[in-house]
Amino acid sequence: MLLPISLFVALPSFLLFAQAQQQLSLDTVVDLDSSKLQSPPSFKLPSDSNPLYVSIALCANSDSPPRFFVSNDTTFTQPGPGDVDNVSVFEVIVGSEGFGSWTGMLANGGILSIQKGSTTTPFEVLVSANNATSESDYPYVGDTTSNQALVFSPPFSPVLINEPSYPNYTLPSANLSLPEPPSNPSNYSLVFANSSSPALKSLPRTTCAIRATALQGSRTGVEFLTTNQSQGLWLRDQDGWRWQWFIGGLTPRTNYTAYTLQNGMLAASKPLNFVTKTASFNCPLVHNLPFCPSVSYAVPLAPPRAPASAHTASTLPRNISDTITSIMANFTTTLTTLACGRDNYSPLVTCADCQQAYRTWLCAVSFPRCGETPASSLLATTPNSQAQVPLPALQSVKAGATPRSMILPAFSSAYETLLPCLETCNAVDRACPAFLGFKCPLPRFTASRSYGVGYVDSGDDGEVGGGQTGVAQDVYGNVWCNAG
Repeated sequence: MLLPISLFVALPSFLLFAQAQQQLSLDTVVDLDSSKLQSPPSFKLPSDSNPLYVSIALCANSDSPPRFFVSNDTTFTQPGPGDVDNVSVFEVIVGSEGFGSWTGMLANGGILSIQKGSTTTPFEVLVSANNATSESDYPYVGDTTSNQALVFSPPFSPVLINEPSYPNYTLPSANLSLPEPPSNPSNYSLVFANSSSPALKSLPRTTCAIRATALQGSRTGVEFLTTNQSQGLWLRDQDGWRWQWFIGGLTPRTNYTAYTLQNGMLAASKPLNFVTKTASFNCPLVHNLPFCPSVSYAVPLAPPRAPASAHTASTLPRNISDTITSIMANFTTTLTTLACGRDNYSPLVTCADCQQAYRTWLCAVSFPRCGETPASSLLATTPNSQAQVPLPALQSVKAGATPRSMILPAFSSAYETLLPCLETCNAVDRACPAFLGFKCPLPRFTASRSYGVGYVDSGDDGEVGGGQTGVAQDVYGNVWCNAG
């Protein structure tokens, strides 16, 4: 039996259509351009027994970007706006920041089709088990000097801490040993620029758009640093490991904006802002101290010997580190006179919690944080708020005066010190057994002489939260008290 000529002619056309559809692979970022799409502009999606995400990111601003449609029914070879029923055909909504995603079951695969806009637009597509446009944590700025900054990536790979138990209740040593870092850590890059630069302001908040601008180098004024240009991994708190970058060559008294870009993510982090100090600011940065892992700020110390430009455990005067570890060791010895793990003094906290809170407080008061009264023009507010920003808890210290910390020598220059947050002290009071006799000053009496009061907590007796700022430090460059 012979096939009708009409069917014979139609068959190759159908086959050609099927062959023209490119198969998208799982976990592979595909770079595309709306002006160079295949015809028809549609792609096959992989099948999986678990829900998948189809993530989209625009790599440039566009007045008329493409629209994206996903079908979990492969009989829709070119789904479009008229087919959207949110059952078998869906539109992937790309938001104002330039990215969007759809998630659902693709048991038998599916189709991604693209309706071109009137503006040529480069974009990226990723099909994965995780949302590649999910909100990333902010980067974190340790502190700045007049021309330096210490910036951390968002945390990843949290460390599981095994709670010690009686009768072998062993607490961490005074000079902490960091655990082994992850063998395959998340890969981040850091991008930053002067906040007044238009280069980053006009971009979508997507990895491809920001990276492309940064890689143009000095032409855009945007700097790009990889993990190979970082100080390595650091575990500054229990949130997890972070990459840390030590940045030099900055301009005094200047606002900067920074993003981190994570491999495998189409959306960049939210922007972090930080402000450099005046040219006369003399306190050097101190970081990478195993016994005080959260210390990453400027301290009133003589600068380290060249070529070092910041203090670490290897450049810090030995008597300082020895004194702090000795105090920490003595406290731990006293704490463990209690039968920790057997004689529970609280249903909420343990001896391990007490030791950790005490370490944070001890480091905050042993290493006073240098600060600077902010210029009114540099006081940062949230983008949608014009509210007045409270002034930080600063105290002036004269040149050669005895420092607040008896561990440190007198500093040769006048400086301002940022008082520790009262909450750092209260955390020890709450976490430790009463027999230690640890007490904090009361807000309504003398606390404000030695602590920043009313920023995180309100300062009212027994009330947690409700302070002027709610935090010790925000993502807009404001630091109100030293949380340690």
